[in-house]
Amino acid sequence: MGVHEVLAGLSDNPYFSAGFGLMGLGTGLAVMKVAWRQGLVFARRQLLVSLEIPSRDRSYGWVLQWISKQNTLGVGGASTGLKTQHLSVQTTVHQFETGRIETRFDFMPSPGRHILLYKNTLIFVQREREKQMIDLHSGTPWESVTLTTLRRRNTNIFNDLLEEAKQMAVQKEEGKVVIYTNWGMEWRPFGQPRRRRPLDSVILADCVSETLLRDMQDFTESSKWYIDRGIPYRRGYLLYGPPGSGKSSFIQALAGELQYNICVLNLAERGLTDDRLNQAMAVLPERSIILLEDVDAVFSKNRDDKYGSQVTFSGLLNTLDGVVSTEQRIVFMTTNHIERLDPALLRPGRVDLKLYIGDASPEQMRRMYLRFYDKQETLATKFVQKVQEEGKTLSMAQLQGHFMFHKNDPVAAIDNISKLEKATENESKTPPVITTL
Repeated sequence: MGVHEVLAGLSDNPYFSAGFGLMGLGTGLAVMKVAWRQGLVFARRQLLVSLEIPSRDRSYGWVLQWISKQNTLGVGGASTGLKTQHLSVQTTVHQFETGRIETRFDFMPSPGRHILLYKNTLIFVQREREKQMIDLHSGTPWESVTLTTLRRRNTNIFNDLLEEAKQMAVQKEEGKVVIYTNWGMEWRPFGQPRRRRPLDSVILADCVSETLLRDMQDFTESSKWYIDRGIPYRRGYLLYGPPGSGKSSFIQALAGELQYNICVLNLAERGLTDDRLNQAMAVLPERSIILLEDVDAVFSKNRDDKYGSQVTFSGLLNTLDGVVSTEQRIVFMTTNHIERLDPALLRPGRVDLKLYIGDASPEQMRRMYLRFYDKQETLATKFVQKVQEEGKTLSMAQLQGHFMFHKNDPVAAIDNISKLEKATENESKTPPVITTL
């Protein structure tokens, strides 16, 4: 039997014809499916434009906060823009100086798909969270937000959105100081931005505040001078003296005066290494000063490196003034015991200005009394005289606590001086000095 006869016989077989038809239909559907997918990809590329924002990008937090504001309810309960039924909540608790606690709930789109209306333009929001994947820098689940909209002549829609989100974040921090702490390989805000503290609210000995403020202002305005002379553009300060004298408070007030933020780095943090220290110093947020508190305690003989920080003394020196050290930075260090510091840490280039901030002088006592009890010059003089008669040596923290306890009774503040204990613990007897290196 020839081939022609075989094919003719198969064509007359109903089972073969049905199977061949099904195979042809399946092939056709598969081809159409592939063509449909390719058509969707082509249409997406031609008609849509997307912007992906990973969680490590600085604008990620800005965009989520901005979206949360779009989701707030307007007058009469009308939505202002975000169309979604799936939300995540971010709870913020703020305690006022009076002790009153205020709780605020900010809603933002949960992981999934959402639709946002911005400037009469529909934007599809896709928030994704990888449960099996974490950010090694922060230890948190990896997230991203993808914004998608129709391609249009106005290609600046995403630029406008990001700029608006940035401005909202800036306005939230305006007039305040942001405190950053190191988290993994990045800096994160610690709590809510703090209201700027007036510089004159921290009462120091004569010329101390003015000297440091002038020096920092001169440094921030002298970048070209440093560059022209090939000098690394960085500045280091050391504030030393007994505890409770106002060292940290003054740094916070100074940052507010110069519109800087503060990055607090704990050198005794568990797991901190020389490499992490170098990385942290290299990625400081803009217009920030770095604060290293109680540096004398970090390298004490009793420190147990097995369970604490792995930062070495040589690593700290190299970070401050070595080959790997960065420029355009301001470093503040504080200590209660300057005599415990290695001279290598105090040399010029690492510490350029040393300031002693000690216990309250008679003039400081008078000024603080008048700050709490306005227009009470006579009583202020009487307060100082009685402190001297009692032979008291008081820290600024003690004075503030004493005045707060008698905040409405200036006479009681004088009558109860005898109840104040003399500040003797860890007291440094070094006279107030200002040393420029």
